[in-house]
Amino acid sequence: MDGVDERRAIIRDAAVRLLARREHSRFELARKLGSRGHPDDLIEEIVGDLADDGLQSDDRFAQAFVRSALGRGQGPLRIRAGLTERGIDSDIASTYFGLDADEWSERAANALRKRFGPSPVENRADWARRARFLGGRGFPSDLAAKVLGPLDGIP
Repeated sequence: MDGVDERRAIIRDAAVRLLARREHSRFELARKLGSRGHPDDLIEEIVGDLADDGLQSDDRFAQAFVRSALGRGQGPLRIRAGLTERGIDSDIASTYFGLDADEWSERAANALRKRFGPSPVENRADWARRARFLGGRGFPSDLAAKVLGPLDGIP
């Protein structure tokens, strides 16, 4: 085995160990391998081979990422940003956003109940605090306003 083949085997082994722990996007996997000092040309070749062999899949990664983020109560803006940050194409990301507006509203309401309990909004400052909470979770401001209700009648 020559030096290049040995180097390929080392990189492939490192990549497979990373994938054994959890799904990784191509971008993440290449970045992690690069941070370990492996040459970029070999990384791209090996990550491509792993994808061709079905060991790495951006689709599987996106599906697992979205499922995990939904379980943590994150909203669509934060989930999409997380996928983009990890190198997932917007077409792939869109595939896993099958929730309609009512389902997103229910998820936002659940996140509010989990954080603030069943108590209603007490005043404008409380409304704003809850809206900031939802914004931080990645829910758009119009959805937060819909879930929290109008400010009319709130002291």
